Amino acid sequence: MKHIFRAYDIRGVWNKDIDTFKAVDIGCGIGAFLKQDLGLRRVVIGHDVRTTSPVMHGCIFSGLLSSGVDVLSTGMSSFGTTMMAGYLEGYDASIYITASHLEPEWNGIKLYYGDGVGFPEEHIRSIGSRSMERRFSIEGWKDAGRYSSVDYLDRYIDFWKRAVGRMDGSKGIGIDCGGGAMCLSAPALFDALGLEHIDVNCDVDPTFSSRGSEPRPEALTGLRDAVVDEGLSFGVAFDGDGDRAVVVDDKGRFLSSDRLGALIAAHLVKEKGAGEVLANVESSMALEDVLVPLGAKVTRIKVGHTFLTLEAKLRGALFGIEKSGHLIIPGYVLFDDAITAPIELLRILSSGDVPLSSLVDKIPQYLSHSEAMGCDDAVKFKVVEGLRERYLAEFENVSTMDGVRVDLDEGWALIRCSNTSPSIRLTAEARDDISLKRLSERFSNDLSEAIGAS
Repeated sequence: MKHIFRAYDIRGVWNKDIDTFKAVDIGCGIGAFLKQDLGLRRVVIGHDVRTTSPVMHGCIFSGLLSSGVDVLSTGMSSFGTTMMAGYLEGYDASIYITASHLEPEWNGIKLYYGDGVGFPEEHIRSIGSRSMERRFSIEGWKDAGRYSSVDYLDRYIDFWKRAVGRMDGSKGIGIDCGGGAMCLSAPALFDALGLEHIDVNCDVDPTFSSRGSEPRPEALTGLRDAVVDEGLSFGVAFDGDGDRAVVVDDKGRFLSSDRLGALIAAHLVKEKGAGEVLANVESSMALEDVLVPLGAKVTRIKVGHTFLTLEAKLRGALFGIEKSGHLIIPGYVLFDDAITAPIELLRILSSGDVPLSSLVDKIPQYLSHSEAMGCDDAVKFKVVEGLRERYLAEFENVSTMDGVRVDLDEGWALIRCSNTSPSIRLTAEARDDISLKRLSERFSNDLSEAIGAS
């Protein structure tokens, strides 16, 4: 059971890694941790559309109530709707039942403070210890937590209406919800904002049979065809819970998270005249190339949406982007609601008559290479540590905040341990194919030799 308590969430296959009995224990473990370790006792909880999510939701809030924690449930709702309830209603913590982009047999739990900052790994490990060792107590009837429920969609929509008003979307946009949780909020929100939209896969589908819960470009042909054939401004596809979005421009091209992030961040920096932009160590150097000349400070952080939300709060950042597709605009909310991406793109497009594709063409896209090499969990961190010491002595510009990243004139290479599997990943980016080949071969050979010698 220990393996389901991961760096950023709790996650496993239903009825194999997690079942109803284990889920109740996890709920009790969360409740005990919140009350005894953090001094918190008011929680919002919601769940996605998976077949097992209502069961998991009931188990977790039963454990919380048994521990004396008060619970407000948003029921089946999008990630953003649940998180908005925790944020606007001033709750201590927010919990969302989901396995995000994974297959339908998986399920899990994401944990945040009420303001949208994700729980750090040490919190999740502590919850795991309490749950597995059953270090929690069941309160008597007088001290059991109080339960209430709410349909928060209208207040979620009202928040965005106040934040951005009615928007100009005369050409319309395409929406692909993939049968996931965004079916419950995105079409209704865009209606309320006065936007024309063509919907693809926007009926709830607990098995994600239409295209899977991960919005891979090869599975989004229906969205791309709708955008191009109907002359729409752009299209957006959401993952299973609604914390990441993939965008296709008016020419039918899928935008990388780096290009999307650079485009949105550039607009925000121009509006403010300056600002700090957060990007993890895997994100493209195009962010510096685009944003620094505009007056932005680009700060590199560790991989993981937990670090993104926490650092954004601590630093008062203007924008934050993850290579995996998570993005945040703290001027709205700290949590990574996927609806933020299309809303910002609509704001950008409303300021002129330039199509999205023309704006995208101004953002450089460099060549990259990524590969994972198997390495036992027991030694993988020692392998990276050895390379870290070697590169610190060999190169001038080395970052060790998350693995080891070496920056050179022609590009960069990053070597870091996977948080979810027994492997080490190499990522490299360069300004031309010759440099990329040289960087990839050099650091790939180093990593292979280090693993072989471990």
